[in-house]
Amino acid sequence: MMRKSAPQSMFRDGAGSLALVAGIVAVICAFVPFVGDFVTIPTGLVAVISGWIGLGRAVDGDASNGREAVIGAALGGAGLFIVFLTFAASSM
Repeated sequence: MMRKSAPQSMFRDGAGSLALVAGIVAVICAFVPFVGDFVTIPTGLVAVISGWIGLGRAVDGDASNGREAVIGAALGGAGLFIVFLTFAASSM
């Protein structure tokens, strides 16, 4: 007897989900002194770039999580902004 495979989703939601997770990690790590800077900058950039890609896929109809992509990109940008502010404040 043949086993039925699980139904495959037609949407490509990976970029939006990655943006949300990376954005959350970036904002949380932005408040950790010293080590947080080395984590926040790469994860913030990943969140912004993958959020942009995910939003483009959602606009084209290839993905269903455009809201997650936008929120992830905004959180990644906020994490980068927090790191920039702490760096500017500490170098004065």
